[in-house]
Amino acid sequence: MARRKKIYEGKAKILYEGPEPGTIVQYFKDDATAFNAEKKDVIDGKGVLNNRLSEYFMTGLNQIGVPTHFIKSLNMREQLVRQVEIIPLEVIVRNYAAGTMSKRLGIDEGTQLPRPIVEYCYKDDSLGDPLVSEEHIAAFGWASQQDMDDILSLALRVNDFMSGVMYGVGIKLVDFKIEIGRVYDGDFQRLIVADEISPDSCRLWDMETGQKLDKDVFRRDLGSLTDAYTEVAQRLGVMPKTPITKPTLIN
Repeated sequence: MARRKKIYEGKAKILYEGPEPGTIVQYFKDDATAFNAEKKDVIDGKGVLNNRLSEYFMTGLNQIGVPTHFIKSLNMREQLVRQVEIIPLEVIVRNYAAGTMSKRLGIDEGTQLPRPIVEYCYKDDSLGDPLVSEEHIAAFGWASQQDMDDILSLALRVNDFMSGVMYGVGIKLVDFKIEIGRVYDGDFQRLIVADEISPDSCRLWDMETGQKLDKDVFRRDLGSLTDAYTEVAQRLGVMPKTPITKPTLIN
């Protein structure tokens, strides 16, 4: 079998040249990072869980008319996706105060916000992905005003979908981040959801207990990251719940 050409390797994924022009194979690694990769570890099975969960969310978005880069699953760790031109922004949607918002604004974690708040960070690990305003985005030409209108619309539609899905399985969608890519059909450009949607890129809390079911488990040393992600996958029906087997009694 011919060796695939690696295009890019990031903290959590590897991108390979796809089998057809305009496609990419996205491979999910078991690596876990936090605090701009200052904290690192390898979590067995994390890549498999994120692949399955991102497939679930991207498929659901495609079905309701929110365009994504996802084409199909290839195996337990890989997806075939559309090649896109990534806009250099992390788009963050917050429903409750947590993480950096709580620190910046002095709001207690878990405080419900008056409405979903959309924030933008400039994608640059060396700078720590700094928070930027629409003024910065326009001035430096990262996206046009029409792009920003489309990005806002996409982000809020993803939020509506994700909030509803999570609510249905007893999970509070605290916040999440997505990336947006440009695709071209001839001279026509459109924006689609790219990268991944998984517990790596969301804050997910159990609605009754407040238990964290996302990467904060790793950031804050709260237990097993695999167990947390597996809980999300099982509640959504992405992975079967492991039956409890009773010991066999031998007479």
